[in-house]
Amino acid sequence: MSKDSSFDIVSKVDFSEVTNAITQTMKEIATRYDFKGSKSEVSLDKEELVLVSDDEYKMDQLKDVLFSKLIKRGVPVKNLDYGKIEKASGGTVRQRAKLVQGIDKENAKKINTIIKNSGVKVKSQVQDDQVRISGKSRDDLQKIISLVREADLSIDVQFINYR
Repeated sequence: MSKDSSFDIVSKVDFSEVTNAITQTMKEIATRYDFKGSKSEVSLDKEELVLVSDDEYKMDQLKDVLFSKLIKRGVPVKNLDYGKIEKASGGTVRQRAKLVQGIDKENAKKINTIIKNSGVKVKSQVQDDQVRISGKSRDDLQKIISLVREADLSIDVQFINYR
């Protein structure tokens, strides 16, 4: 009998890449004409991005610049969970964006439902903030990977430990 093959479905954000994207965003803002004299900035506070700008219009511009830098660095922008825009000191506005790490129960249920509805003979097991998929055939595992990639999940997922 052949041994079962398996892989893990995870949702992770590389914080060093986030830091690099923030640095690049701040450099671009410093050189852009539409941000001249603006109090716009992006910073990382533990697992949260803090965006500060003059008004909501500039906040949207700041988000666009940040998104482009995050995408270039391979950071999933689906994993950003924005809070409400709030007033800050000095007539500025602030918005916090939490970087979501791990697969929550709701998304784990969605993944399990996708796997069960597919009819492919594999086992799925939720382990903390990841989902382990195991099966006899590697082709079955490849089918599951493509099904999960096509699924409409609220987070970005990666596939690791493929054995």
